[in-house]
Amino acid sequence: MLADLTARKLATPHAVSALEDACDSRQWWASQWPEGAVFVAGLVAQDVQDALLESVGRWPVCLQCDDGPPHSLYIQPDLGGPDPVWVCEETGEIAAALGFLQRP
Repeated sequence: MLADLTARKLATPHAVSALEDACDSRQWWASQWPEGAVFVAGLVAQDVQDALLESVGRWPVCLQCDDGPPHSLYIQPDLGGPDPVWVCEETGEIAAALGFLQRP
């Protein structure tokens, strides 16, 4: 997640704090449900995305679509799972694996 924030030039103190808060929260969650550890990365990404929506707006924005208004990427599968990916909300196409967003 930090790599994605850095790639999109959003590794600000506020965003990193949101990431740390999400990691702390999900660490506790995983300690209560060890079998759910495979879900943590995707859930952390969703938590950070939700936190940033309130302060910076939609993040990350899709860079693959040239037509239409700017739109977001979202984590798939929705409720986390192994190998989470960023997916374009308009086309449904995979943009990148979590941690591998491209720079603008």
